Amino acid sequence: MNQDYSLDVSIVIVNFNTKNITLNCLSSVIESTQGVQYELIVVDNASTDGSIEAITKFDTKGIRLKFIKNLANVGFAAGNNQGTKEAGGKYILFLNSDTLVKNNVVKNVFDHLEANSKLGAAGVKIVGVDGNIQEAGGYFPTLTRVFSWMTIQDLPFVDGIIKPFHPLKKKSFTKNVGFFEKQQKLDWLIGAFMFVRKSVLDQVKGWDEDYFMYTEDVDLCYKIKNAGYEIVYLPDLQITHLGGASSASSEFPLVNEYKGIKTFYKKHYPVWQFPILRLMLKIGALGRMILFAILEGRQTAHIYAKAFKTA
Repeated sequence: MNQDYSLDVSIVIVNFNTKNITLNCLSSVIESTQGVQYELIVVDNASTDGSIEAITKFDTKGIRLKFIKNLANVGFAAGNNQGTKEAGGKYILFLNSDTLVKNNVVKNVFDHLEANSKLGAAGVKIVGVDGNIQEAGGYFPTLTRVFSWMTIQDLPFVDGIIKPFHPLKKKSFTKNVGFFEKQQKLDWLIGAFMFVRKSVLDQVKGWDEDYFMYTEDVDLCYKIKNAGYEIVYLPDLQITHLGGASSASSEFPLVNEYKGIKTFYKKHYPVWQFPILRLMLKIGALGRMILFAILEGRQTAHIYAKAFKTA
């Protein structure tokens, strides 16, 4: 069904106590985006750092900015859904507040999707402020891939046999950054930069709000692929990701990813697989707890102990 849109792109940014970072993100969008009609939509999850006043007074240079103020932190998925409901764009760009865009990346991704109607979503290379490549996506977490991730994936030949759930191996000798140097179709993209057709979002009913934070991007991509669309990763285009600005503790992302994967399995995979998943997560957490107690000390071991209890 054809649908009329008033704009090319709606850029949705969820903010939670990241006032200055969010302002820098907005500035980078405005400074680097030309040749496309877009709007900015900021969803604030009950920030207490002055974000509301600063963002509502921000000079957008004439670009329309819609501001949604929540009275509680409703999470990343729910915030993105709120932004989507207010969007007038043919495409939605979900953009983390702790990112900086450049080189007209919004227009370039827009053009790529316009040229290929089979594509439901696209992502780009994500680079940290230190210049290191960060993870931008991967393959769905089947039992085989979770087993590999939890046990043998650090071996250099494994990813050639078992497609990785998480291709980037931060603490391994073989970090596998080359994975993110080639254009390819992936199963899922990280929610820090996810460019999606609005019609596809409407078809799959948006983000699943059972996820508070982490793995909701895997879930959304799963629904997009099941709807018959392809998902592409474009390494010739990139953004900068500060990383971790919205979750100060390294315990938070690990524990919540474990929770998210369990939710994903309950929703999408046969019930008999769930106890096997939990066993694999526990084995992985236990192994890392022992290993990192030796290599890095009690603090890191404590994080994996918490993950073990969560699994």
